[in-house]
Amino acid sequence: MNREEVKSIVEAVLFAWSDPLSIKELSKVVEVEVKELEGILKEMMDDFSYNKRGIQIIKMNEYYQLATKSEYYEYVQRLLEPKQNKGLTQAALETLAIIAYRQPITKAEIESIRGVKCDKAISTLLEKGVIEEKGRLEKTGRPILYGTNISFLKTFGLKSLEDLPEINDFQLLGEDEEALKDMYFK
Repeated sequence: MNREEVKSIVEAVLFAWSDPLSIKELSKVVEVEVKELEGILKEMMDDFSYNKRGIQIIKMNEYYQLATKSEYYEYVQRLLEPKQNKGLTQAALETLAIIAYRQPITKAEIESIRGVKCDKAISTLLEKGVIEEKGRLEKTGRPILYGTNISFLKTFGLKSLEDLPEINDFQLLGEDEEALKDMYFK
């Protein structure tokens, strides 16, 4: 099969799947080697951008997804019913930040950093699908380890965790800036 046919198949598969699809899985489906497929996806991404298409292929770690361009959000939004999708509370955002920077991490470690219980925040983050269980710690009680997932990257527009801002990029308030840095980011 020629390169243009592969591009058409990739576009159809990404459109139909709608969720992020790993390069390995896409390679199996399309029956093209991973390296060659990465080149084809790069060409498609460049072509969509150059031709000012309303859609784009986004890459998150080793996952790809077909998505609309953000500049057309308001037009797409007109088609969707208004949803009462509440955002995250301050407690949930703080918990998510700790998980993102310190993963994998247990609930007890999060609570130690925050100084308060975080059951509700973790429950909310699991419900929203931005964190997941990454396993269990091999110690008494076998506590659950939490970490972010591909949905976290997608929600916050990140390609990988390396795109998270450095802690030094934040201006911390208060007298104990160094203590806060030490507490959150050992």
